[in-house]
Amino acid sequence: MNNNKLITKPHYPILDGLRGVAAIIVVTFHLTEPLGTGHLDIIVNHGYLAVDFFFLLSGFVIGYAYDDRWHKMTIGTFLKRRIERLQPMVILGMTLGAIGFYFTDSTIWPLIHIVPVWKMLLVMLIGYTILPVPLSLDIRGWQEMHPMNSVGWSLFFEYIANILYAVWIRKFSKLTLTVLVCVAGVALAHLAIINGDVSGGWTLNLEQVRVGITRTIYPFFAGLLLSRVAKPILVKNAFLWCSLLVAIVLYMPRIGGAGHLWMNGIYESVCIIIVFPLIVYLGAGGEVHTQTENKICKFLGEISYPLYLVHYPLVYFYVAWISNHKGVTIVQAWPYALAILIGAIILAYITLKWYDEPVRKWLRKKLG
Repeated sequence: MNNNKLITKPHYPILDGLRGVAAIIVVTFHLTEPLGTGHLDIIVNHGYLAVDFFFLLSGFVIGYAYDDRWHKMTIGTFLKRRIERLQPMVILGMTLGAIGFYFTDSTIWPLIHIVPVWKMLLVMLIGYTILPVPLSLDIRGWQEMHPMNSVGWSLFFEYIANILYAVWIRKFSKLTLTVLVCVAGVALAHLAIINGDVSGGWTLNLEQVRVGITRTIYPFFAGLLLSRVAKPILVKNAFLWCSLLVAIVLYMPRIGGAGHLWMNGIYESVCIIIVFPLIVYLGAGGEVHTQTENKICKFLGEISYPLYLVHYPLVYFYVAWISNHKGVTIVQAWPYALAILIGAIILAYITLKWYDEPVRKWLRKKLG
């Protein structure tokens, strides 16, 4: 089947913009994370929940874009379109991580300089496939699925959700999908309350893979269900209010402290299970009323995915600098953090225009 015959539907501009807002907050989370001593005192404490928000947005958009196309589209066509969309930036992100790998030698990664080049290249090539590397290839020492670019773990689970949708779950009735989402929501709440949070999923072991699957299944398929049942209502200034809600949720300080981990687990459960779907529902029903607002949403939406994939290779340098200068405070670190944030946004836009869009256009022709 020729992909060019699949008519492109209009985007939800506000949802595009919200994806960009969340992506920027992820960068701020990763820039403040090394300044904390653990989960309890990170300044952008719930920034990692942006990944769960991404999963929900993805499920909603996939349902909206593809649910009514299966009578003229095969599973292979769907998967080719997802590869075309996701893989170019995966490859670039892993390449950037490999280029910077040996330059991030520091006290936190003391063995980087003795890693053979062949092993680093092998890890990079495996990363191109987005398949996780075993712990025997953990060449950075953080037990990451993707030592070249840590954020690759979420793309691995994104692919799993897409495959489950295409092969099986797209056929579910609304009732069956509702049951799945409810069961997944209970599993997510159990994980969050028992552990105190949902943070995790980036290590290739049984416990962390369970965390990753649990974090993926509920939001992705809740987004799918929302795309099937929601009848959006028009909300004034939806982009502004939804952006504020996203920021409040992700910048909220840790709740309950070390003595009451379950309280934070309840907070995160409510955010993922209730608040995130509400934000997407309101965003889908909103309209952009000015050319400026439309340009902002378009820009944020376009850079969101490239930003997510290119920022962490820069963060590795920042983490190495902090580890080599013990006792660095936020006052000392913020100029460097701001420079990385701005640099990552600029790099994301450059890679979007000079790499991602041209490569996707070329792949569309080849895979079509």
